[in-house]
Amino acid sequence: MRKIELEIVALSHSITQTHSYAVVLGEVSGLRRLPIVIGGFEAQAIAVALERMQPSRPLTHDLFANFMNTYGVELTEVVIYKLEEGIFFAKLICKSHDEVTEIDSRTSDALAMAVRAGCRIYTYENILETAGLFLENTEGAIAAEGGTGGGSVNVSSSTVADSEMKSLSIEELNTLLQQVLEAEDYVKAIRIRDEINSRK
Repeated sequence: MRKIELEIVALSHSITQTHSYAVVLGEVSGLRRLPIVIGGFEAQAIAVALERMQPSRPLTHDLFANFMNTYGVELTEVVIYKLEEGIFFAKLICKSHDEVTEIDSRTSDALAMAVRAGCRIYTYENILETAGLFLENTEGAIAAEGGTGGGSVNVSSSTVADSEMKSLSIEELNTLLQQVLEAEDYVKAIRIRDEINSRK
């Protein structure tokens, strides 16, 4: 199975839900995005490393990275290798004295470690096909909001609850998905994507 390289392109908090965060991975050689819901602590750990901030005391991920460096263990890559019931599975590929070891990890922790190590992040095509999102151009998103199109659907992304999504058509859900992507509410986008996938 072909591996696809990803990079962290955004770290988003939910506009509609407090304490909900998403890390958004972008396809290095393409336009697809893979948003993954993460906890607040992991979001902070990723943000600290991305912004190159120096906390007064090491965070847990900093401690683990320091431990690996001290004992000559190199994190060479992170692979998001499985998606099961909405949960992403990842592994750390580590090298020490020419020996390669795979370590199971939560995806959020793996990404926090990848940022610190500066290593590459990969996933597989089937995962991007299932869970990836494609952000359409801005003009298309404006048309989807109902300003000029004759039969376009105008659904407010901020007012539609999860229970109401079930009553929307696939076309309306796709319109809503583009609206929340434009608003960068990736947490809500994940729930809409999952609702669309459940009908396939």
